Amino acid sequence: MAETRESAIPIQRVPSWGRAVRVARAARVGGLTRLSGCWPHLALALAFLAGYGLLAMVRYERFGSPSWDLGIFTEVVKGYAHLHAPVVSIKGPGFNALGDHWSPILALLAPAYWLVPSAATLLLAQAALFAWSVGVVSDTAARVLGGSTSRGLLIGTAYGLSWGLQRALDAEFHEIAFAVPLLALVCRQILLGNWERAAWWAMPLVLVKEDLGLTAAAVGVVLVLRARRWYAGGVLLVFGVVFTALTILVLIPHFNPNHQFDYWSKLPGGEHPQLWQVLSGPFTRLTVWKTVGWLLGIVGFLALRSPLMLLALPTLAWRFGSANPMFWGPDWHYNATLMPILFLALVDAVDRIRRAEHSVLKGFAEGMVPAAPGIALACTVSLPVGLGGLADPGAWSGGAHAAALRAAIEQIPPNVRVEAGIAPLAQLAARDDAYWIGGAKQPAPDYLFIDLAGWAGGPTDLPGYGAALHPGSTFKVVFDRDQVVVLHRQ
Repeated sequence: MAETRESAIPIQRVPSWGRAVRVARAARVGGLTRLSGCWPHLALALAFLAGYGLLAMVRYERFGSPSWDLGIFTEVVKGYAHLHAPVVSIKGPGFNALGDHWSPILALLAPAYWLVPSAATLLLAQAALFAWSVGVVSDTAARVLGGSTSRGLLIGTAYGLSWGLQRALDAEFHEIAFAVPLLALVCRQILLGNWERAAWWAMPLVLVKEDLGLTAAAVGVVLVLRARRWYAGGVLLVFGVVFTALTILVLIPHFNPNHQFDYWSKLPGGEHPQLWQVLSGPFTRLTVWKTVGWLLGIVGFLALRSPLMLLALPTLAWRFGSANPMFWGPDWHYNATLMPILFLALVDAVDRIRRAEHSVLKGFAEGMVPAAPGIALACTVSLPVGLGGLADPGAWSGGAHAAALRAAIEQIPPNVRVEAGIAPLAQLAARDDAYWIGGAKQPAPDYLFIDLAGWAGGPTDLPGYGAALHPGSTFKVVFDRDQVVVLHRQ
């Protein structure tokens, strides 16, 4: 009997070597199959990374900054990289960026800034984040729509070319660069039925910017409506609303020098809104309707068929209801976060329409997939530069003026206090204590960097101009070429 039990032990407790080999072989084949299915989308993402990165660096090298924002974000990341508070001298001495907008997620860029302490690091990081979202959208479209990989690649290409992303690239770096892939991942998990994963990916949105907590709350609403995930959806809804209130009412005022939220006047209806103004304002503005046409037109208006469009409502509500006209139009970076929602809503809509037994839109929906890249490309004609601008030889060089700006920067040593205008501000912010020219009265800067190009009626007595900005200080011209002047405080 003992011999029988001993002989039975290997049969019961040790798996067959043949079965183990078959399981390992099946796992290896499955992994290779998944990898072979992913690589076209990875290749597409890398192609867009190259295009986005090249476009960003060309603009950077020719000093094409449209605003002071890149300089501001450079100072923020530099502060995190040095393990300091994110102080933004450009907005004022000792100004903490967390008192302006709630974007602590920018601290994730600190390691990259350690390696390359330059504003270009931020631009390339944004290019990588946008390109990552291209791969997510492309692979998700392929999985949902099925058939050949080409469907996913077509949608991914259209998304990568979308005017919302390209406008954001033209506006250089902003914190919403993190929200774009996060929203792509949220929409992906919803379309694939991974409800809890969608909730987890939505939660970091509250660290990107204060308004995105409401978008996270909208994800909770979608989880309830689409999947009846009452617990996950309800928790996310409450989390998003509460965190938005916390950031606007407590956290931002805590870090703000005046202990307030500076953007109340830009919210719907202004500081003291009337209900009728909030509700009617967006519907009476022609610019708003034009922007809606641009947003929905790029996806053939089919995105309206998907509940994912609920995720766009918080952003559209605060923008279109705002008292600030800058938020109403298609310019700047404000539409970038809507692009992954729109294109994955398009994917969802096409899938829903083709599954419907009777739908007059079946032919149109099927045709929208191959047509999407062409529509996206056609929309790029409205862009100031965009990816198409790389075909222009003049876009690759800023000419003599850009050369003068580079030479002038070399005249200023690192780690000094310098005031400058928009063009060189980001480059100077990476190496010096940079301020907006004329924005800070005391103490006086070590250097003044003045770019007279395009400054109609600018000062002719530049040392006198510097003394007027900072009474009691005297300045001497140490560089003067092609309307670029550097003054050193004596």
